[in-house]
This record gives sequence, structure tokens and C-alpha cells, in this order.
Amino acid sequence: MLVQTAPNLTDSKMNKNIILAAAASFIGGLVIMGFVGFYSLPGMMMLEDESKYDFETTVEVFEKEVREAGWSIITVHDMQETLLGHGHEVLEVKIFELCSSRYSAEILKLDDERIVSPLMPCRVAIYKKSDGKTYIGRMDSELLAKPFGGVINQVMQQAASETEVVLAKLIR
Repeated sequence: MLVQTAPNLTDSKMNKNIILAAAASFIGGLVIMGFVGFYSLPGMMMLEDESKYDFETTVEVFEKEVREAGWSIITVHDMQETLLGHGHEVLEVKIFELCSSRYSAEILKLDDERIVSPLMPCRVAIYKKSDGKTYIGRMDSELLAKPFGGVINQVMQQAASETEVVLAKLIR
């Protein structure tokens, strides 16, 4: 003979408390992860390396290596000169806009991929800091490309890889 017993209200209440505690812990973990991600992303998205050379030599070697790699320098923004014209004094900063037609054409010929055109052309900055050393800064295009997937990821990975080969000749 089977005897049924009434469900234990204490067990039911304990299960609810466990579920609520687990949900609160999960949500709390997500919030903490969000804060950590938000504040660490800028450091992950930008790359900076010290140059082996002084500012002028870094610029000269960079321009030579870019052209030898088959890339074009579309324009150079001399930020020190530009800002001086507006009454601000800053240390040397040159921002180079680079283009490889084989990579840019792969992205720009496809309608859906054109969304990344604001990231084009590739930019590399060469600048001096108050420590007297010269640095090379750029976006981490490989990391930036991953969420896009497909053609954008593939092309940006290749372009970033080529750019890093050029820069490897300049950085410590």
C-alpha cells in the first residue's frame, strides 16, 4: 500500500531560494563581466609599440616599407602642424592613411560589406611621447574584424597581418 505524503513546504521554499540565489549570482556575474569588458576593451582595441628609431627615421623607414609591401599612402595628417595652426602645441604626431587596393576592393565591391568603409583606409600613427621615445599606434584590426565574420573578417585579417609584417621592422 502506497502512502502519499503532503509535499514538504520547507523543501519547496528552499528550492525557490536556491533558484533565486543562482539567478541573482548569474545576473551579478554578467554585470561584473560587463563592467570589466567595458573598461578593458579600449586597451584591447588599440595597439602601441615603441619604435627602434627616432621620430624622423621611423617615419622614413615606415613610408619606405609600406610602399615596398605594395600599399599606398593615401595621405599623411601632420597633427603637430595642424594643431599649431590653431594655437596648440603638441609633440610630433603623424597619422598615415594606408590602402591596399586588393583588400579594399574585396570589401567595397560587396554591398553588405560596405558597412565597414568608415574604418577604411587603415590608419597608423607615429608619435613622440614626453619620455622622448617614438611610438607606433594602430587599431587591433584582427580583433576588430572577428565579430563581422565572412569576407570582412577574412580580408581584414589578411590586411592586418601584412601591416604587422611592415611594422615588425620598426618596433622593438
